[in-house]
Amino acid sequence: MDGRNIMVKERDTTAKTRLQYRRIVVKFGTSLLTGGDNYLNPDIMSRLVGQVAELHSRGAEIVITSSGAIAAGRHKLGITRKIRGIPYRQVLASVGQSQLMSTYEKLFGPYNIPVAQALLTKMDLSDRTGYLNARNTLLALMELKTICIVNENDVVAVEEIQEAKFGDNDNLSAMVANLVDADLLMLLTNIAGLFTADPAQNPEARMVPEVTRIDTSIERMAMNTSSKLGTGGMITKVEAARLATASGVTVVIADGREKDIILRLATGEAVGTRFLPGTSKLESRKRWMLSGLCTTGKLVVDDGAAQALKANKRSLLAAGILDTEGLFDRGDLVDIYDTKGIRLACGITNYSSQDISVIKGAQSRQIVELLGFDYGPEVVHRNNLTMI
Repeated sequence: MDGRNIMVKERDTTAKTRLQYRRIVVKFGTSLLTGGDNYLNPDIMSRLVGQVAELHSRGAEIVITSSGAIAAGRHKLGITRKIRGIPYRQVLASVGQSQLMSTYEKLFGPYNIPVAQALLTKMDLSDRTGYLNARNTLLALMELKTICIVNENDVVAVEEIQEAKFGDNDNLSAMVANLVDADLLMLLTNIAGLFTADPAQNPEARMVPEVTRIDTSIERMAMNTSSKLGTGGMITKVEAARLATASGVTVVIADGREKDIILRLATGEAVGTRFLPGTSKLESRKRWMLSGLCTTGKLVVDDGAAQALKANKRSLLAAGILDTEGLFDRGDLVDIYDTKGIRLACGITNYSSQDISVIKGAQSRQIVELLGFDYGPEVVHRNNLTMI
């Protein structure tokens, strides 16, 4: 199928509509790219690429997070049966990654759009330097009008190495959206959006058009929505939406098979389920903190401290800390939870876990007496703290 012909048709129906979003991350799931088969579907990919190329020609900056390497590897090796085991999964990803990129190269070629590849692991972004290196590379590629295809490095990121794995490309796409200060994250799959119940089982299930806050009711809906969504499923898409919206990114879950879906979403059309950002754009350092990729411990605070953090925008003092978990040093990133187990914030601590175990519950004036030294009254200063 000729992608250029597709682009012309899309221009006829969408070119006059103004883009509502300029920096966009688009996630293509395996089930979408394969059309439910065991191999990449070139017709489906051509339609998707044609829409991305149209946005690119209209000045949008786009990053693609793409699944499909394992499916491509399975097809390349002629393997039709399911093969279990991580080493085989790594082999399929290794073989298929070049096939996946070759397909994108061929499809973007008629539009004269250069493509690049970035393979990331959680470990790559777990420190400030790695985070900034990845961010600078992706931003530079966009500046050079290059479409970057991002995937998790499945060859080295495996389930046994939990700290090195994102878990699925949904969460990876949310991290990429945060990395590049995206305006919009599209999670394109083979289902229309988030439903109140499983539409395959319940004829009265309704799609949720808009979510302003991700709470337990939304999580339950995600758990009850089943479909052949590849690795993550709907629950990981909602988790990804939570991470991205907390950093000021709008997220949409939609059916990537719908006509002109990428163009329609970029112009602000109400399609699928839209998750509204919970805050304005966060500056880069706080976005890194919020990612939770490098947290080394946990603080549990009482109700008074939780209220001070949420409503009064205060720093966290020793008096409000009930407990500490994990081993961490001064300057490390820690998560802050309330007594109900809800993650409230994350921040850079002024005291080690050993120090905090001594001063927790104490008044600020008692710190020197208890420790013999004082790094200040705040265990986590407001300037080094980001609310969830």
